[in-house]
Amino acid sequence: MSATNPMQNKTILVTGATSGIGLVAARQLARQGGSVVLVGRSAAKLSTVAEQIKTQTGNTQIETIVADLSTHAGVQHTAHEFKKRYPRLDVLLNNAGAIFSSRQVSADGLELTFALNHLNYFHLTMLLMDVLKASNAARVVNVSSDAHRGQKLDFDDLQNSKNYSRFSAYGRSKLMNLLFTYELARKLEGTKITANALHPGFVSTGFALNNQGLLRWGVKLLRIFALTPEKGAETSIYLASSPEVEGVTGKYFSDRKMINSDPVSYDKTTAEKLWQVSLEMIA
Repeated sequence: MSATNPMQNKTILVTGATSGIGLVAARQLARQGGSVVLVGRSAAKLSTVAEQIKTQTGNTQIETIVADLSTHAGVQHTAHEFKKRYPRLDVLLNNAGAIFSSRQVSADGLELTFALNHLNYFHLTMLLMDVLKASNAARVVNVSSDAHRGQKLDFDDLQNSKNYSRFSAYGRSKLMNLLFTYELARKLEGTKITANALHPGFVSTGFALNNQGLLRWGVKLLRIFALTPEKGAETSIYLASSPEVEGVTGKYFSDRKMINSDPVSYDKTTAEKLWQVSLEMIA
């Protein structure tokens, strides 16, 4: 490791890496010398992005895994492919996520916001735990959002089947990211693995443009006031690579600063219940 290549000899897995803050974070971590594995749904996009990153950074250690992380099979495939290639994982950046204007279900029959934004993070982290533990000092970085504020979980309706609201479904999934992060940090006490979450800010990316109608046009209008993907990715990059947060765990960050999340996100009983329910879902 050097000052110019702080991620040299580090292996990094970035989900949702073909656009937005995931792409920016992957590129910057590659620029810092890391071996970066990009995960996305489109083989064509992944191939294009991988070649762009190689050209822009001079780093040829860029690999790809094609997977739909809203499905159990996609998450399992990602973990299996990664472990075939690498004996350890230094940084897991759980970044893939979306908002859906209408209620949809995954191939496993789970509500799509829940499946992609929460269960994917949980499942992939669990499957990669052995290679994270094989690292000298691994980091799990979960992209959450301040959209979690004011939300609460209904364990009788985690699948958002009653009066579906895209914003509530999304906000609850981001609350789950925090509950998962804090519980993961507690369960990993005494290990060399840290787990932190972040709010990237409202970023001008392709996020939510997978929808039609008012949501799509509303997001397009708001993008005028949004952060650039480069700015939005700064905290992800910081938590993945900065020596300033070495050993820091179980925290929430925004603009590269530690902040408090909503009080409900610190409820240990809720976090433990969510953990157990999630375990049952991936069994």
